[in-house]
Amino acid sequence: MRASRLLRLLLLLQTRGNISAPELAAELEVSVRTVYRDVEALSAAGVPVYSQQGRGGGVRLLDGFRTRVTGLTSEEADAVLLTGLPGAAADLGLGTVLATAQLKVLAALPPEMRGRATRIADRVHVDAPGWFRRPEDTPAMAAITDALWHDRTLAVRYRRADREVRRELDPLGLVLKAGTWYLVAQSDGHIRSYRVGRILAATPTDRTFTRPPGFQLAEHWAAAQEEFARSMLRVRARCRIAADQLGLLRLFLDPAAAAEALATRGEPDADGRVEVTVRAESFDVLFHGLLPMGAHLEVLDPPELRARMAATARAVVALYADG
Repeated sequence: MRASRLLRLLLLLQTRGNISAPELAAELEVSVRTVYRDVEALSAAGVPVYSQQGRGGGVRLLDGFRTRVTGLTSEEADAVLLTGLPGAAADLGLGTVLATAQLKVLAALPPEMRGRATRIADRVHVDAPGWFRRPEDTPAMAAITDALWHDRTLAVRYRRADREVRRELDPLGLVLKAGTWYLVAQSDGHIRSYRVGRILAATPTDRTFTRPPGFQLAEHWAAAQEEFARSMLRVRARCRIAADQLGLLRLFLDPAAAAEALATRGEPDADGRVEVTVRAESFDVLFHGLLPMGAHLEVLDPPELRARMAATARAVVALYADG
């Protein structure tokens, strides 16, 4: 623990130059007394570090001293400093590791490149969760990550929509999707995804497992997403929509459904309308997605959805008839 702190202290001094002891104490989450003890330890180890008292004083390295990691271009440093979300790293227990790694990158850069690299944090911030969503509690995350790093089987209690179940899972990877964590795991020879916020408890067992040959987390997730999207679109409607209003499909429909509908569009007819096929999870979802498009879209089929749209339109007209 102290060795890691000493390294971080050294990198802070190399990156920022002169720093006051209270500032260092706050950065390292230790007391000022501990900072001075660490400075003495670095000095005893041959690092040319010294402190000055009074106004403008602080702790600094001898001019010209630096630890150097070679091989980084300015663009590579930009990419490294932008990689990874601080919140995600903290969820995985890697928040301090990420901060130290970024300090190492900054410390490795010559002064003329360091200024450019530090501009990344001033200009780009990634906020993964959607609007009006609170971060999901993930009480089992620490146990999950421990098992994941060590290829250990997990015994979990998982909350499904209708009941609580128990499973033994071989954790293969974690995915952060729109601010929500998912565990990709193998159970009984099948690879599935589990929402981490629904894992009520997770206990690593003493059994290790072998990862499936050739398994690639990103490739699996992309394929699983595509399959899930297709499986959810169970019903369909044939519609006519004004050709110059096709953008409404993207505005009011699920992205996958909108993309598929646009791919089915035909040529404009004499009225400037095109025919599209729209799919969704249910007719209720279709109804609520298509209704806001108003007179720009007409449902042709199925008859029951067309009748519901017409009845709603008549009710709206009647409601405003006296106006």
